Amino acid sequence: MRKWLPLTAVCLGAFMLLVDVTIVTVALPDMAADMHTGFAGLQWVMDVYALALAALLLGAGSLADRIGRRRVYLGGLVLFAAASLVCGLATGPDELIAFRAVQGIGGAAMFATTMALLSGAYQGRDRGIAFGVWGSVNGAAAAAGPVIGGLLTEHFGWRWIFFINLPVCALAVYVTLKAVAESRDPHAKGLDLPGMATFTTGAGAVTYAVIRGGENGWSSPTTLGLLGLAAAAFAAFVLVELRSSRPMLDLALFRSRTFVAVMAAALLLSGAAFSYLMYVSLWLQSARGMTPVGAGLVLMPMAAAALVVSAVAGRLLHAMPARLTIGGGLLLIGVGALILAWMLDAGDGWPAMVPGLLVTGVGVGAATPALAATAMAAVAPARAGMAGGALNTVRQLGTALGIAVLGAVFHAGLRGGLGEGGRELSEPLASGGAGRLLAEAPAGAAREALTALVDAGFASGLRDTFLVSGAMGLAGALAVFLLVRTGPRPAPGAPAVPAQAAPAQGSPAASR
Repeated sequence: MRKWLPLTAVCLGAFMLLVDVTIVTVALPDMAADMHTGFAGLQWVMDVYALALAALLLGAGSLADRIGRRRVYLGGLVLFAAASLVCGLATGPDELIAFRAVQGIGGAAMFATTMALLSGAYQGRDRGIAFGVWGSVNGAAAAAGPVIGGLLTEHFGWRWIFFINLPVCALAVYVTLKAVAESRDPHAKGLDLPGMATFTTGAGAVTYAVIRGGENGWSSPTTLGLLGLAAAAFAAFVLVELRSSRPMLDLALFRSRTFVAVMAAALLLSGAAFSYLMYVSLWLQSARGMTPVGAGLVLMPMAAAALVVSAVAGRLLHAMPARLTIGGGLLLIGVGALILAWMLDAGDGWPAMVPGLLVTGVGVGAATPALAATAMAAVAPARAGMAGGALNTVRQLGTALGIAVLGAVFHAGLRGGLGEGGRELSEPLASGGAGRLLAEAPAGAAREALTALVDAGFASGLRDTFLVSGAMGLAGALAVFLLVRTGPRPAPGAPAVPAQAAPAQGSPAASR
């Protein structure tokens, strides 16, 4: 059994990180009430983690190749644990958001080394088994996250969703030191610091612009200035990468239509399938009075369906052309969101969510395993690691932008549903304050009228959110059907990624 200790070390870190992504969703209303933060603050608690991952995954992988993958993985574990401790002790939203970003930095260090550590520790049949177990753990973590978060939040308080990381990190560090060998690339080049800086600036500025645009209007000087900064930063990133002798991302990869389509699919999949979950959680707990555990159970069908489809049907789907598995999966994700928009009416409860979440989960399970294999098959073998890292980066950027874009749509729809007389309620409702407002309302006709207004506002906001999510999924499917012409088989010499190794929940598993 000693030979499986490296797998145990990697799976402990992966499980912790993936649980942490989904565990926060059901704790948001309690966070908002405890820290007196608004809607934008809740968005940043979710967004800044994904942004840090997206910005640093490629750079962390390059650093690991140069100084040692085990060293970077251990550093990520320690940093993640320290940031989790401070998040749990945070006294205000600014402190919490700042150290969620630090968590993302630690997470990037771990995700950028995960597959390289497994590849170095196992060969042949053992490697296939290791990747299969790792993929199953990823899917299980995604499915269990909302329920674990609900249990911790309901019985111990939201701070324990961060404190729980400490013993897991300690065990992962111990097993890594005991069983994982160091490895590095003897031919690794230096870090692309200008590329990292310009990409991080662009990603952060465009996300901030979307959040501020939803608050202050799209024509406000702040919003326009941030959009201009984002455009300038991304233009600088392109110039830096074109001129660099050691680019973080070789832009020549985008000469492949298939690679472009896969990147677009990954971006839109993450935005369409996962970014609306925080708004659903706010509605379930604040307007429907559900407990955190109850909200977590409502969100489980999507992750569970994705896990089952990815694990059980992965081998069958792998024999199909990639354009059908990825495009068909995105089509189902779009249809699932449209079903959610169609099923939800004012006054409806959680059962209205289940059919759409199940269809979306099936789409995620069908599309996700083929994304990594297709991305790496579309490029030369020497660029397979970079292609995998780019895919994970784009997926996290899709989550961050999706939360920001759908947040603006949700808030605007909520205000529209409340009407002129209820506009002042939009901020407290969006921040999880519906339960408090309803509890403070006098019994009788006044409470009934307020309940109807809250129901109308949330139904309007969520319907608009689901419609935009559906459009994103359909747009991704169209891009894949039009651009992808290759099958699922890797190019000669390219590394094959087992179908079951891809996480079922759209999380950033490293492919370096």
